[in-house]
Amino acid sequence: MKTAARRALLGCTLAALAAPVCWAGPREEVNESIAKFAAARSYHADMEIAGATPVTGQLDFVAPDRYRMSMSGMGEQTIIGDTMHLNIQGQTMQVPLPKGTLSQWRDPARLAENASSMTVTALGSDALDGEAAKKYRVEHTQPRPSTMTLWIGADGYPRQILATGQGQAGETVTTTIRYSRFNDPDIRIEAPN
Repeated sequence: MKTAARRALLGCTLAALAAPVCWAGPREEVNESIAKFAAARSYHADMEIAGATPVTGQLDFVAPDRYRMSMSGMGEQTIIGDTMHLNIQGQTMQVPLPKGTLSQWRDPARLAENASSMTVTALGSDALDGEAAKKYRVEHTQPRPSTMTLWIGADGYPRQILATGQGQAGETVTTTIRYSRFNDPDIRIEAPN
């Protein structure tokens, strides 16, 4: 081997030894998806809550602070900043919101809030609407023990969250949230007239 080639090989070997190797595991993959979700400029979510009183709904988000939500039997709500615009049976009223009210919708499964204490297990691959996704079981200990299943699409965004918990009357409640239309410029939210 020529001297120049030896030096190049030695240089590459030393550089490889000096650089730390980080293999992403399930927890890191979930944390990356949480960060990507938090940075999204917009998204759409379809929600279904199965319990004693089933509820379905849709939520649109446009950064930094605009939401449009419709839930079965509750009319449409538009939130801009700290003001909620309620539209019930054609009547619109404005209601001020307490600070921090919106954080529950930016992290509905409390993934970011509990990122440091969660346990994540990879469950392999799955398909949602014909698209490949990685599937994870996420377990929390705070504020109370809970387990959910999270699907992450090939683009790194969360695609579905399935959580089972206890309702106010002690019944089992299953919540499914399906996400789509990340960073879609066609999602627009304006205050109702």
